[in-house]
Amino acid sequence: MKLVLIAFVAGLLALPSAAARAETPNEVIESAIEELAAALDGRRAALADDRPALYELIDGILLPRFDRQDAARLVLARHWRTADEEQRNRFIDAFYNSMLRRYADGVLEFQEDRIEVLNFRGDLSRPRVQAKTIVRLNDGSRVPVDYGFVNREGEWKLFDVTVEGVSFVRNFRAELDVEIRESSLDAVISRLEAESEQMADAAAAETVAGDE
Repeated sequence: MKLVLIAFVAGLLALPSAAARAETPNEVIESAIEELAAALDGRRAALADDRPALYELIDGILLPRFDRQDAARLVLARHWRTADEEQRNRFIDAFYNSMLRRYADGVLEFQEDRIEVLNFRGDLSRPRVQAKTIVRLNDGSRVPVDYGFVNREGEWKLFDVTVEGVSFVRNFRAELDVEIRESSLDAVISRLEAESEQMADAAAAETVAGDE
């Protein structure tokens, strides 16, 4: 699961930081690999010691390009249909912020030369497609990592990643479904909000302590 989340967060951060011509999913990934490598060059250690800066860097690039609502809707599944507008909006924010803060360190493990983008074999006329890559691990093994994209008004946005058949969306859907049924959607949202706030406070405290 850790690999899934590392790939997901790194893939999200890697999306192009400036509006440009419409790109295919493969072009998004290929140009993104170069941009992410440049953004991390010489900054990994500093970002590792300054988590608020790491969060800010990721959020500034990720938020406009990640389909938060689609990902949240797919994660909640049937619970989305019974949630009211306030619950949906709170969950979108809480889930995004919790994921961002909990797995931001995965971005620091990104290595450009370990990713191979495979030839695209999908149908770009469809609303959802997958772009396939191979990631080489430290032991030399090769792991398939597939990125799920959704077409929003001609722009491809990332909403899911699948590593060795394990989908980010499906994994969290199963995990949160159990928790929601055992408690409630409001309880899960409150937990995510509290965890996100605690991690943000801890990161800020660590940064202040490091500066003293």
